[in-house]
Order: sequence, then structure tokens, then C-alpha cells
Amino acid sequence: MKNKKFVFTLFLSFFIGLSSFAQSWANLERYQNDNAKLGAPKPGENRVVFMGNSITDAWIHVSPDFFSDKPYIDRGISGQTTPQMLARFRPDVINLKPAVVLILAGTNDIAGNTGPSTLEMIMDNIISMTEIAKANHIKVILCSVLPAYKYSWRPEVEPAEKIVELNKMIKNYAGNNGIIYLDYFSHMVNEQNGLKKELSGDGVHPNLAGYKIMEPLAEKAIKKVLNQK
Repeated sequence: MKNKKFVFTLFLSFFIGLSSFAQSWANLERYQNDNAKLGAPKPGENRVVFMGNSITDAWIHVSPDFFSDKPYIDRGISGQTTPQMLARFRPDVINLKPAVVLILAGTNDIAGNTGPSTLEMIMDNIISMTEIAKANHIKVILCSVLPAYKYSWRPEVEPAEKIVELNKMIKNYAGNNGIIYLDYFSHMVNEQNGLKKELSGDGVHPNLAGYKIMEPLAEKAIKKVLNQK
């Protein structure tokens, strides 16, 4: 029940946010105070920023133990697309001086949350975030988009096959550029290329069981990238 209430709150905040869309397109103020309070990493701290949308936004609330007593920073914002993430990438990632950033993005672009978007446009934004991170000596983990068969807020969209194709593009780019590809998709997908029923309440956002699938995969990728020279 608690998880369902939180997911509802995320949806509510997204639709409320639409009313102030023109004034705060990328929601730059969402983490402004938290970023200011955070300060620089401590000596020897391998800070990790999780950059994403509602799937990342909900993570720290549905599974808070994963983030406690670790240098993990959640910078997800519900409803966001890759151009919005790119616009806030400097304040919410670069300026925090992490050792690693995990980028989990693209499903809301496919949903059309900020207008029509091709897979190539989505990929361009993911590549831009990657290049900015690498230019600032931040190691990158590119995450697969989670499976989704339908979007409740965009029932006319058929995302399943587009997600498969986008993940191929992300994986190919990562492989060609020496970047770790974190494959959540294959561990969470059902026979319809949707999210397994037991891992989600709405077919898009993971529940606690879903995050428990993702967490060891993320930690394995973080350990691997930190060991890279």
C-alpha cells in the first residue's frame, strides 16, 4: 500500500508540474537546495549519482536501505525526458563531482511526455550526457530502459518494441565506447516485452521486489566501473 501511494504521488506531482511547465521546464530547482547542502565529496569518497526519471525518483523512497550509509545520490525527477535531464545534468551531476553516474533514461521520451521524439533523438541526448560526464572525468554506466508494455498515462502509445530497439542502440554505443551497459531489461521482462507483474504495480514503475532485482545489478556495475583504470 505504501508503494502504491508513493507511485500515485509521483504521478500527481508530474501532472501538477505540467501547470508550471513553461516556468520550470527542466525543474532545475528540484534539487537546488539539496545540492548546495551536499558539498564536495570527502577524501576517498566514491560518490555515485543516479540520474533518471520517476523510476529513479521513487527508488530512494520505496527502497531507502539501498541508499543509506552509501555515497549514493538520487537525482531522479518524475516524468522527465532526456532533454530535460540534459538541461539539468550540470547542476545535478557534474557539480556534485561524483566518481560515477548511472543514467537511466528514455521511457518518457517514448511516451511523448515533452512531445514527439525519435529513438535517434533520445540516443543523441544520452550520448551528450555521457560525453559531458567523461569530459569531467566522471565514469558512466548506461542503463537499459526498463520493459513496459503499456503506459497508463499514454494508452495510445505502444512502447514495448521501441524500448527493445532503444536498448539495442544504448548497448551498441556503450560497447563501441568502452562504457558499461547495465542490463536491467533482461532480468525484468515478461513474454510480452513488458515488466513482470510481480515486479510492478502499474507495469512501468518497479515495486520493492523490482528494485531488489535492480540493486545487486547496479552495485555490480558500480564496483566494476570503479575498478577500471
